[in-house]
Amino acid sequence: MSSMYEKIDEMYERRRKVELGGGDRRIDAQHNRGKLTARERIDLFLDRDTFVEMNPFIEHRATSFGMDKMEGPGEGVVTGYGKVNGRLVFIFSQDFTVFGGALGEMHALKIARIMDLAAKNGAPVIGLNDSGGARIQEGVESLDGYGHIFYRNSIYSGVIPQISVILGPCAGGAVYSPAITDFVFMVEKTSQMFITGPKVIEAVTGEKISSEDLGGAKVHASISGNAHFTAPTEPEVLEEVRRLISFLPLNNNEAPPVLPAEPDNGWDDELAEIVPIAATKVYDVRKVIHKIIDNEDFMEVQPDFAKNIVVGFGRIDGHSVGIIANQPKFMAGGLDINSSDKLSRFIRFCDSFNIPLITFEDVSGFFPGVNQEHGGIIRHGAKILYAYSEATVPKITVILRKAYGGAYVALNSKAIGADMVFAWPNAEIAVMGAQGAANIIFAHEIENSEDPAATREAKIEEYRERFANPYVAASRGMVDDVIDPRETRKKLREALDMLRTKKETRPAKKHGNIPL
Repeated sequence: MSSMYEKIDEMYERRRKVELGGGDRRIDAQHNRGKLTARERIDLFLDRDTFVEMNPFIEHRATSFGMDKMEGPGEGVVTGYGKVNGRLVFIFSQDFTVFGGALGEMHALKIARIMDLAAKNGAPVIGLNDSGGARIQEGVESLDGYGHIFYRNSIYSGVIPQISVILGPCAGGAVYSPAITDFVFMVEKTSQMFITGPKVIEAVTGEKISSEDLGGAKVHASISGNAHFTAPTEPEVLEEVRRLISFLPLNNNEAPPVLPAEPDNGWDDELAEIVPIAATKVYDVRKVIHKIIDNEDFMEVQPDFAKNIVVGFGRIDGHSVGIIANQPKFMAGGLDINSSDKLSRFIRFCDSFNIPLITFEDVSGFFPGVNQEHGGIIRHGAKILYAYSEATVPKITVILRKAYGGAYVALNSKAIGADMVFAWPNAEIAVMGAQGAANIIFAHEIENSEDPAATREAKIEEYRERFANPYVAASRGMVDDVIDPRETRKKLREALDMLRTKKETRPAKKHGNIPL
């Protein structure tokens, strides 16, 4: 009869086998690809000695195609919970050394269980993806497994933050789970995402392309917009995930964490010099953002996609804020299809997780052109109006310079629910720029004058003086105050402090129907 100690030894031996994953040879192969193992990634990501593993002894139960003779320690995924900067998170990490990280029935069960625990406990879930896709030996059971994950991604959206980290291949149906989550991180040159791989594309369409050019980090960060953050190495990517979590609440019933902040008077002389008075002159709006937030610590989201809009996270007096800003360096800061999608989704994320929104406005309008119109700029631009109107978090707008046309209304104007709207004294708030407006309003006078060019200039100046300033809008209550640019941080601090207890409800409904 065996003793308790023998049973304990057997347990530790079984656990050691699970922790070894696919074995030394496959671990070496993973390292030779420049990739860490599933457990190394968890250890690197979480606070030291905080990881608690769940369901390490789950095994597959497939029997077809020789699976009854194949062992898969840990079922190709490591799941559990731990801490990031002392705060609870749940995590799953696919193990490429076991079945190539392919997802089967029990692999999916482990992930679904960790997602359920995360939702019940109100904590973020982080998925470290490194998988060959569906485990074809298990047939429809693997597809059903994906369905269980997609369902949880969807119903827990807006309840807990969900973050996907792509650390290897992610192909076929597997890409839809990251696509539903809030943020996607990718490693340059080692991560790929695509629905159909290069070989299938070549067979069907005759197009030849590499995996990297088809679905690498650079492609998704700059062209498709599917990736929100990238970094050159796995450790750098995982550190950026930790940084992102520092701005976020653990769930939708919490306020974001508050960090200690150095006291200051909220005044910065340089803010009077960054933005040119002339509406056509270019500047980098990130210089304005850096002057206003704490320690110039701005975590920009999707910095290489739709560069005409800047979105990201910062802090004011230690409190997290979501920042949206037109970027005059690109497309004169105008709004197009991609920037509409980018900022609308960011607004909805911040609103889901109680993060106040600050909009720095310098917008020339919605970008004109046949491609934009035929591509659906009406539908995409409507998302901005919907997202701002729907949001109930504190919403503040600062008009830095231009605020023209429908884009002025869309970018958190008073009419669609802004709590506070400030304007700098150089702000131009109008249906359109002075030049275009004068050419329309005074067309007859200009055409019939003795000197049309001089008359045109005079009428442009007349329009600018009468309408292209913040005081007309302020006199109608559309702008709450015209402020000295140098005191912008002070004014935002005061407004955010006042809005800390804001409560606002919407009509009872199942859900709205955002124009998608």
